[in-house]
Amino acid sequence: MIDMHSHILPGVDDGARDYEQALQMLAMAVEDGVSTQVLTPHIQPGVYNNSLSSLNDQLIPLKQAVQEQGIDIELRLAAELRIGQEIMAMVQSDAVPWLGTWEGRRVFLMEFPHNQIPAGSIHLIQWLLKHDALPMIAHPERNQELQRDIRKLEPFLDAGCLVQVTAKSLAGGFGAEAHQIAVELLRAEKITLLATDCHNLAYRPPDLSTGYKAAAEIIGEQAARVLVDDNPRSLLGIG
Repeated sequence: MIDMHSHILPGVDDGARDYEQALQMLAMAVEDGVSTQVLTPHIQPGVYNNSLSSLNDQLIPLKQAVQEQGIDIELRLAAELRIGQEIMAMVQSDAVPWLGTWEGRRVFLMEFPHNQIPAGSIHLIQWLLKHDALPMIAHPERNQELQRDIRKLEPFLDAGCLVQVTAKSLAGGFGAEAHQIAVELLRAEKITLLATDCHNLAYRPPDLSTGYKAAAEIIGEQAARVLVDDNPRSLLGIG
């Protein structure tokens, strides 16, 4: 399996505190069946002032530590960008840590605030699409406004946005509302990826197999495998 959303790169956001915890999380991911781990630290101006260059600097020693510890996992770097006007400047200056490519378009992982969909978001999405930047919406099932009315996701789906759902949501770990929406999106074939969005070893661990098994019970193993292997491979360009 390939996990496309994680907060394992240490000391850069609300994920892994240090290299020791990051290495433990990566070892746990390998045990769970993950062969490639995409690191997606938050980029949120004023809160997590990360950049492509600063994150690359942090990635180098983590890769060295993984090799020294003999942890058999490939690391890739992307980021989780909070929706905002700043993304436009990042696209124009080629400073986006891209998640991959999808049908010839560059993809980045984008999150809404947890409690709302900011006014005018669809206009920003339309600008991004015109500039060859395809958003993948991170964990919409956990957004409080979408939990109140999932139909508010439809304009973004109609525009062509991709969707990443948290593995733990499908297993019920983020509450009944998130579980219900995750299942609804799964049955409607609106999910591009299942990913862990792991942050730590305790209550937000690397647990992709949990979501895969929950999805397999609903749509079958072959269709579930697409969400944790086939589609991630397509995004990353892995044969």
